[in-house]
Amino acid sequence: MVIAMNETILIVDDEKEIADLIEVYLKNDGYTVYKFYNGMDALHCIEETELDLAIIDVMLPDIDGFQICRKIREKFYYPIIILTAKTEDGDKIMGLTIGADDYITKPFNPLEVTARVKTQLRRYVRYNHLAGKKAAEISEYDIRGLLINKDTHKCYLYGKELQLTPIEFGILWYLCEHQGMVVASEELFEAVWGEKYLNNNNTVMAHIGRLREKMNESAKKPKFIVNIWGVGYTIEK
Repeated sequence: MVIAMNETILIVDDEKEIADLIEVYLKNDGYTVYKFYNGMDALHCIEETELDLAIIDVMLPDIDGFQICRKIREKFYYPIIILTAKTEDGDKIMGLTIGADDYITKPFNPLEVTARVKTQLRRYVRYNHLAGKKAAEISEYDIRGLLINKDTHKCYLYGKELQLTPIEFGILWYLCEHQGMVVASEELFEAVWGEKYLNNNNTVMAHIGRLREKMNESAKKPKFIVNIWGVGYTIEK
């Protein structure tokens, strides 16, 4: 039996067979799908349609997927999954650095795509619609001018709001929760991504790098997120 998901998903891929295959599997799971074979049509859809997740191929005939990713991140914070060739490791790092939440390498099993979609949507809901919270649970941290609130999903640095993706917010929140402790990359990945850590250190590093960029932090002399080489990351007390 198919359970109606109701979420709306954008697919952008100029390889018609791949886009059509993903569409079939997502529709079978009850998602509403907007599918495009070029970037410009996708950009129009992004501006005019309320979306819950985007699946974007890096290589497109008119504009590349990175441009679409950047455009989405100017206004929206829903999850982005990029599609990339198996040998293009640089594409993975670039995509995560500019705001993508996950990547899938080609060729892939379409069931992997639907599984990744479900994981990203669960995570997005978790960090944006916090339900069932215990009354005594801490919902806000104020650390030397860094203010982060779990209820409002807002984060401010010296009074200026930081526009964080759900993944970035999750990383920063987890580090604040464990202030003064060194959090291993493995622990951080499994806590925020909700998946088993399998040599995904580059993923964690890319998101930490993006966070530091938004916080105007120097990797060599950070004020907040400190890298303890060979161990993990910490926000010092």
